[in-house]
Amino acid sequence: DDINAEEYPTEIHDYLTTFEKSLSSVDEMLKTMMSVPRSELLYKLEPLEQAKLDLVSAYTLNSMFWVYLATQGINPKEHPVKQELERIRTYMNKVKEIADKKKASKLDKGAASRFVRNALWEPSPENERTSKTPAKGKKRKMD
Repeated sequence: DDINAEEYPTEIHDYLTTFEKSLSSVDEMLKTMMSVPRSELLYKLEPLEQAKLDLVSAYTLNSMFWVYLATQGINPKEHPVKQELERIRTYMNKVKEIADKKKASKLDKGAASRFVRNALWEPSPENERTSKTPAKGKKRKMD
């Protein structure tokens, strides 16, 4: 029995073509990554970048396993891989927060206090004397 490759519904042809291109792209990226020893790759990166690389690698591997399960008729939403992807996502968010904090501008406390001190109104010595004396007004007689 020779099965024609075109025997699937034509409505999904574009999806399958896109999926095949995506798989080829992933395959090429993996070949590129695998061509360089991991220790050499990590040596060139800062610790935060190393963590990002490890997390993206773990997420990609688990995502590919998710797709594999789906192709085998297993519901990945009911498989422990779902919890693993959520765990990795949590760590990715933590790394993102750390990176964002690192990028955020640092507050120069000395400059900030000088700015606030100079921006606030301070009475001059001349104004201070007049403000301490009671206001002059008409005195009322008390009966």
